[in-house]
Amino acid sequence: MLGVRCLLRSVRFCSSAPFPKHKPSAKLSVRDALGAQNASGERIKIQGWIRSVRSQKEVLFLHVNDGSSLESLQVVADSGLDSRELNFGSSVEVQGQLIKSPSKRQNVELKAEKIKVIGNCDAKDFPIKYKERHPLEYLRQYPHFRCRTNVLGSILRIRSEATAAIHSFFKDSGFVHIHTPIITSNDSEGAGELFQLEPSGKLKVPEENFFNVPAFLTVSGQLHLEVMSGISYTEAVEILKQASQNFTFTPEWGADLRTEHEKYLVKHCGNIPVFVINYPLTLKPFYMRDNEDGPQHTVAAVDLLVPGVGELFGGGLREERYHFLEERLARYLDLRRFGSVPHGGFGMGFERYLQCILGVDNIKDVIPFPRFPHSCLL
Repeated sequence: MLGVRCLLRSVRFCSSAPFPKHKPSAKLSVRDALGAQNASGERIKIQGWIRSVRSQKEVLFLHVNDGSSLESLQVVADSGLDSRELNFGSSVEVQGQLIKSPSKRQNVELKAEKIKVIGNCDAKDFPIKYKERHPLEYLRQYPHFRCRTNVLGSILRIRSEATAAIHSFFKDSGFVHIHTPIITSNDSEGAGELFQLEPSGKLKVPEENFFNVPAFLTVSGQLHLEVMSGISYTEAVEILKQASQNFTFTPEWGADLRTEHEKYLVKHCGNIPVFVINYPLTLKPFYMRDNEDGPQHTVAAVDLLVPGVGELFGGGLREERYHFLEERLARYLDLRRFGSVPHGGFGMGFERYLQCILGVDNIKDVIPFPRFPHSCLL
């Protein structure tokens, strides 16, 4: 009897056959699930938001998206499943088998074994409605939800790719990425349109500043970092004055070009990108290079205007001559006294770039959480 027991124990521990158990579900993104080449019933788990619900007599169809892909994954479940909380907008976790889909609309589908509602959504109260094409103006009211729509999801993906491509270009060209300060004591653009920072406490002492000097939100990092069709600023003003179009802002020499002016100039030049050069000194930052051109007094500055947007780039040559800067700003002189060289630079309005490549009319719709007068949601 003892020998039999020992034999059984030996067989039990030496056997290579595993105890029967369920293989754990592999967690996949919707994008990875859709890209599966050989869907043969492997058990997976996905998480996301319900984009649509369709119930038939024997089958319940869901489309689930997690933000990793514009395309949603079709989930097929038994119609007997409790679907009361399976609403458009609800967040769910689905476990099941990834199989080849019999439909030509998709390559694979998820045969659900378990659906868990993570966060219920009342479709009646949810501001984003199923199968409704909301105007971009409407979506701006809900910056925390609009990223779930296809249009904003697409814009944010392109924004991400454009950011990566621009950084990659400059990195491959040997440039170093510098994080310039958000808070500054300088008006680097020279326009005098800065937001000043003040303490939020109830006690404010006018004579004291947190930084010992007035501080503002910066509008440019150029001070810290140090062709196509082209016309001069003077020529541009003459073109605008002779235009038959009525402008909201009357074009005058010495006044800044408005967006309406910039768009008109682009159309006037054949709806192609236009460089406008040699702006009045009073319109540009103090460090722009003086053209020494007499009574008009312009600087070597340039703006790139593009169709549908207006100004995309702004740049120019920096003033490297000490005596010119001495007349303008003493604080800036040390950068020129010690090893200065002739140089230039430019800045690109990234959101305007996105407008340009996407054809989006309003700049607010290419920014995840836009800030503008009378609106600071979230």
